Amino acid sequence: MHFAFTEKIIGIYGSNGTGKTNLLDAIYYLSFTKSYFARTDAQNVHHGLSGLRIEGHYQMMNEATELTCILRENNKKEFSINGEAYKRFSEHIGNYPCVMIAPDDVALISGNSEERRKFIDTILSQIDTKYLKTLIDYTKLLQQRNSFLKQAAEKGFCDDTLLNILSEQLSEKGDFIFQERKTFIEHFIPLTIQYYQTISGNQDHITMHYESQLQHAEMKQLLTESKNKDLQIQRTSVGIHKDDLLFQLNDAVFKNEASQGQRKSLLFALKMAEWQTLKNNKGFAPILLLDDVFEKLDEKRMFNLLHWVCKEDDAQVFITDTHQKRLADTLQTIGVKHQLIHLEDE
Repeated sequence: MHFAFTEKIIGIYGSNGTGKTNLLDAIYYLSFTKSYFARTDAQNVHHGLSGLRIEGHYQMMNEATELTCILRENNKKEFSINGEAYKRFSEHIGNYPCVMIAPDDVALISGNSEERRKFIDTILSQIDTKYLKTLIDYTKLLQQRNSFLKQAAEKGFCDDTLLNILSEQLSEKGDFIFQERKTFIEHFIPLTIQYYQTISGNQDHITMHYESQLQHAEMKQLLTESKNKDLQIQRTSVGIHKDDLLFQLNDAVFKNEASQGQRKSLLFALKMAEWQTLKNNKGFAPILLLDDVFEKLDEKRMFNLLHWVCKEDDAQVFITDTHQKRLADTLQTIGVKHQLIHLEDE
């Protein structure tokens, strides 16, 4: 299947099940070397086939680039730029920044803390390669320390020297990540609140707070104090892998107090703040992928959102919808040049 996008604003319409979301996910894949939706690459392989290939031709800063992702039948993945394979996929992250808004993203607000950490990490990893590398190292060290704690419990013996080494290495990475997150969120929170008020059209009293155990002590001290507990429960109970971003509405927990409209407005505000942050840091607008957003926002909020992003000179925006007329009328009202693509049932 081949598509040529001739305008910066692309409207994609068709019935449910025609592949609209898959098309957006293919674009996301070429930015992140993985799917936005599926946990494993194998889940993206079409039924009856043994692999997949995604190829994209990009024009950025007057330079043409070809990105290719291949998943072979042995489940080995290859990712290349202009025919040259990456040794580490992490080297690609951030070169072609991208922001996705999809139906299940409400978990960012109502789900567990892992969703919000992933959200923060996705932004920072596209901005700072050192952050991404440190996060990868931290995750590996955390797995090693947890494995050590489990083995120590099974053997009934703890090698304190080895545990101290793992704790020291983990602390170094954790302290760096905490400082980067803390600095980032100080700027990100006011931006999000500003966009919330723009999208919602009201002055709701929204507050956001970064919560981390490292706000009270350095990670090395926290690990020392939790050593006995960690040995008992066989996992690391403190660290930046416990961080969270808390939302409040009128001093109450946001997800308990907010209406559906307020939840949707906050979700879009978070995503638009992500988009703007990446643009500010990269010097150009990230690709924006809006999947089925008409079902999320009312007409006024939808117009406010699209009017803003579609008027940006360097923004490339992809929007999916099941209704051709609604999509076409909205883009016509905003008054931007656009391309409509119809996906039909196979």
